[in-house]
Amino acid sequence: MHDYQSIRQQFLINPDITFLNFGSFGACPKPVFEVYQQIQKEMEWEPVRFLARNAPARLELARKALGEFVHAHPDDLVYVLNPSWAVNAVGRSLKLEAGDEVLTTNIEYGACDKAWMYFCKQSGAHYIQQPIHFPVLDQQDIVESVISGITPRTRLIFISHITSATGFILPVSDICKAAQERGIPVFIDGAHTPGHIPLDLNQLNPDYYTGACHKWMMTPKGSSFLYAKKERQAQIDPLIISWGYDAAQPSHSQFLDYHQVQGTRDISAFLSIPAAIQFRAAHDWEKVSESCKQMVRASAGSFCEQLDTEPHIPIKPEFF
Repeated sequence: MHDYQSIRQQFLINPDITFLNFGSFGACPKPVFEVYQQIQKEMEWEPVRFLARNAPARLELARKALGEFVHAHPDDLVYVLNPSWAVNAVGRSLKLEAGDEVLTTNIEYGACDKAWMYFCKQSGAHYIQQPIHFPVLDQQDIVESVISGITPRTRLIFISHITSATGFILPVSDICKAAQERGIPVFIDGAHTPGHIPLDLNQLNPDYYTGACHKWMMTPKGSSFLYAKKERQAQIDPLIISWGYDAAQPSHSQFLDYHQVQGTRDISAFLSIPAAIQFRAAHDWEKVSESCKQMVRASAGSFCEQLDTEPHIPIKPEFF
């Protein structure tokens, strides 16, 4: 059994509150936050050297650490501030036309819904929100519901890996396979996945994936990533046109040039990600996480009784 009081002391959280909403903004452990602040001090000590000369190599090291954690090639990952940024970058690049369709469900994250509704409104495309009917007893029902919404005008399937409001794990692997058999790209919103449940992007094989590190990975705020398959990378326009576009000294990757070089910004949160991964390893975080999950599952029935309701999904690890 873990000493939870000892673990709590690793965080800066106000001791007068019980902090449950890790899904919105995770708490950053003290050792990771100290690394973050030290990196900021390095930047202020010699800003030009840090940002203009050293940043690419430092970002490469951080991407390698993240790549090992999520099982993806580091050159297929770019750091972004949040998943909304990633959704906007891909959404603006799709070049949707009147009558096109973006297929999703009716239980997606509201900010992403707004982004897709905006792009569809601008282009005359349609945002198709397939209804998920509760209670769900079999994840295959979700797969069938999503796939049944495919039409000849479907340009993309956009779906959460773990839903924001309810922590419901969706069967994204099966949806990816079914969609790709039909030649339809899949963009997975994995904002809540890294550090929450295991993530293997090589095995999952989505066309696009975005994840937040500042939730369950416990990194400083404003550290997330966009993954894209190599064959999709050239299609993604830079959200911010800066020195990485038509670069005077291009790197080996247009994807990195376009999306990593975005003008002056504080990259310290990105560079702190290896420290967060090390913290997890040093504190056996997989066991800590599993213990928390067991508490949640054990308590779910009691909450349902107090609220006089029934669970919408089975209280089992594959769902919740």
